[in-house]
Amino acid sequence: MGNPVGKIFPSFLVVGCGSIGRRHARNLLSLGAREIAVFDASPERRNQLACEFGVDAVENLEQGWERKPDVVIIALPTSLHVSLGLEAARRGCHLFVEKPLSDRLDNVEDLLEMVRQQELVTLVGCNMRFHPGLVAIKRLLDEQAVGRIIAARVEVGHYLPDWHPREDYRQGYSARKELGGGVILDAIHEIDYIRWLLGEVAVVTCLAGKCSRLEIDTEDVAAMLLRFENGAVGEIHLDYVQRAYSRTCQIIGEEGTIHWDYTAGTVRWYLARDKIWHSLTNPPGWEPNEMYVDEMKHFLKCLAGSEPPALNVFEAARVLKVALAAKHSAAKQHWIELRGAG
Repeated sequence: MGNPVGKIFPSFLVVGCGSIGRRHARNLLSLGAREIAVFDASPERRNQLACEFGVDAVENLEQGWERKPDVVIIALPTSLHVSLGLEAARRGCHLFVEKPLSDRLDNVEDLLEMVRQQELVTLVGCNMRFHPGLVAIKRLLDEQAVGRIIAARVEVGHYLPDWHPREDYRQGYSARKELGGGVILDAIHEIDYIRWLLGEVAVVTCLAGKCSRLEIDTEDVAAMLLRFENGAVGEIHLDYVQRAYSRTCQIIGEEGTIHWDYTAGTVRWYLARDKIWHSLTNPPGWEPNEMYVDEMKHFLKCLAGSEPPALNVFEAARVLKVALAAKHSAAKQHWIELRGAG
């Protein structure tokens, strides 16, 4: 792990004042951070955030660098993550990068090497790892509650125009290939957490494309098959089309089955030895923003040196390779072996 920040609350520069940048700024303030500056290419967005939250807005990145921030939070379109990450890392800034790490492998190794050289603390957005349902599944798997894992099936679907109803979905990064959009990279959480639960991926094959009438130039549906190094098989379905939000996970073991439903807020698991279903629900009053708050609490602990990052840039690069292999498989219509992916 990199050198921890030697103060209770480091100084932050949040780059990108869209919905996720606003969320991170708000959550940092709620956790006690006070030295926060924000930048966005849109003066309206950065000034609105600064006014609403009582933080400083800078007119350009150079002004941001002059403040010598300890940490840079990168909440820009995916295609800009690595270039800004390199710029910040060269200045010795620790990094929080929204998922995915990038939309291509270009310059990713340069970023990883700079992080190594500077001994930086990094975290890539992985808020689903802080969802109580997935935390419970991880615990059950660590306890081998359902025996050796044979297969997993995960899916997420949500109608893209409903994501940010006050904005034109056609202008957002999700809809635009040049900004790193498309459902495979956008829904990379599913690739990340299935790998977190089942281990390293050995083989990827995928069918994907634009199947709906959405006005986008990216894929809106993807169906992936994975073979894990431990022999388990995984299925991932991703789409921008489902009108009713859906997010589920099923883990099939030799001694039982685990099922998680995001919208129902439940984890159920069947154990063959007692032939009954067990269940738990989200804590009373739980709200989705708690994932992001817990993620930011974790990052602050990483910066203090008390916890290792759940998903640093090195691990996120491995997740990205799986996602890009899926895109390549869909384009070339063959499977991809990920030997030496690390």
